Amino acid sequence: MYKLFKYVLFISLLTGNLTYGQEITLFQQFNGRYDYLAFGNTLNPAENNIERAFCNILPESQADLLLPTNTTIVAAYLYWAGSGEGDLNVNLNNTPIVADNTYLVEFNDQTYGNLTYFSCYADITDLITSTGNASYTLTNLDISETLASNLGYCGNRTNFAGWAVYVVFEDSQLPLNQVNLFQGLEIINRNVQEKTILLDNVNVLDNDGAKIGFLAWEGDSNLDYGESILINNNIISSPPLNPANNAFNGTNTFTNSSTFYNGDVDVYNIQNNIAIGDTSVEIKLTTGDYDIFGNFQADLIIINNIITVLNSQLPDATIQINNINLECGNRQVTIDYTVFNINSTDVLPANTPIAIYANNDLIATTYTTTQLNIGASENGQITVSIPDSLPADLIITMVVDDTGNGSGIITELNELNNEASQEIQLLEIPVNPLQPLLNCDEGFNSAYFDLYLSLDQIETNGMATSFYKTLEDLQSDTNEILNPSYYQNTTSPQTIYLKMENTPCYDIYYFDLTVENCPPIIPQVFTPNNDGYNDWFNIQGLYNIFENHKLLIYNRYGTLIFEGDNNNPWLGNSNKGLNNTGKNLPTGTYYYILNLNDSQYKTLTGWVYLNR
Repeated sequence: MYKLFKYVLFISLLTGNLTYGQEITLFQQFNGRYDYLAFGNTLNPAENNIERAFCNILPESQADLLLPTNTTIVAAYLYWAGSGEGDLNVNLNNTPIVADNTYLVEFNDQTYGNLTYFSCYADITDLITSTGNASYTLTNLDISETLASNLGYCGNRTNFAGWAVYVVFEDSQLPLNQVNLFQGLEIINRNVQEKTILLDNVNVLDNDGAKIGFLAWEGDSNLDYGESILINNNIISSPPLNPANNAFNGTNTFTNSSTFYNGDVDVYNIQNNIAIGDTSVEIKLTTGDYDIFGNFQADLIIINNIITVLNSQLPDATIQINNINLECGNRQVTIDYTVFNINSTDVLPANTPIAIYANNDLIATTYTTTQLNIGASENGQITVSIPDSLPADLIITMVVDDTGNGSGIITELNELNNEASQEIQLLEIPVNPLQPLLNCDEGFNSAYFDLYLSLDQIETNGMATSFYKTLEDLQSDTNEILNPSYYQNTTSPQTIYLKMENTPCYDIYYFDLTVENCPPIIPQVFTPNNDGYNDWFNIQGLYNIFENHKLLIYNRYGTLIFEGDNNNPWLGNSNKGLNNTGKNLPTGTYYYILNLNDSQYKTLTGWVYLNR
């Protein structure tokens, strides 16, 4: 199994798959026991700068794929190129191929003005895998209308078309390699005589057998003026096919052919041009010099792709967030994740650090627990707390090989693929206030309440509700109030918490139970005859409610005969006066003055009939 990493952002300028002047950058990377080969052919009947009479291309051309035995195809890409703005549809062995992307470059010819050249590519892995070693014929690449409508291409001898297939394959007998495929479209010519291309994201651990390949178009074998390829400032060559002063000359290294007219599929050994520890390779291309007659001459060379094969034994840690479990009303989240070492050429050691960030703030660290062999993975779980300072909407990011300060401890094949992120929204539950429930004091600042009356203030929509005396009880779903319709408060005011089920969690409300002193109800008759019924002057809503009240009882002559308070109710006897203290009073009408000693109420006066 292999894993691909794409780093190129294709910016479409004309259509969704048309790009002008794309710099050569990393397109795909493969790590394992991999190598590559290329095959293809020109559609030019001859080199256009030697046979100057023709102004057409062939309708088709053929090339053979000859993979070594006991190999497995990993990926295959078809490139086709030519003069003009592009033919996006071709056939390979009668299979229609549509370009995945198209690149364009321009050359400003001093005689013919701006001339455009194109290159297309398509992923044809399935086709090559199913067909295997065979002869392949490319057809339907047609630039005849371009050549007929713009005489500049044939006039300056840059009329060309051709194709090539790059195949990455796996072979168990190969060393562990890193294969980097860079692509784009860059041009050098008499106007731009030098081009520097920096290939980054390479890891040179062993330069033994290191090689580099080029796919280029429109090179000419007889235009060898100032032409060179330099790797890290060293000229490379592969004579006799590719001499140092004429690298782009219509050759194919894989077939040792010099008849790939106006196209080049070349490979160079660069083990003496790179050093162990290098993480990038600088390529410099040059063209242009004066001939023996003093005339300036330069080739027009279009670079389409560059591929490197480097021996490399390194792990490649990646991480994936599988799930983030959220709890209602809780800022703790549980993260399930997997650490991989798939696109690698060495084991990933145990105790590789992992950092967890919330909106770029470090909130936790952990580490792998086992050594991960090539292609292996490890599942993990961690519970982290989200700081109160962060909003409910946030991004969780996990970074493997990160000690918590953005730096790691493991040298990897790819240092740019170590993180995974996921947006979450905490299930925060606001606590919403409701209006209090009021009830008359039934004694000692307490009363019985119907808590269900609070539901009149909200839309329940049939959702289940429950009541609790504390927020902690509600959140833990313990100590629910069992009889909400007849609940006696314990303090005044007392806060009650209401929980209403709601997707995905529940809603929380709170309200106060408030006891108030209501006007007392004073009877107009009582019968203190010891029969157990109505035996005392029972003023309802007075005792243990207006605890500081004073009650004065007068007879019909205006004489004070009784003085009472919260601890001394009137039982029909006297406790004032010279002759009647402690005696039961006779049947008759008596008059009262009731001072509640409450600023909200005036003194109450009236009469009561005592009937024995």
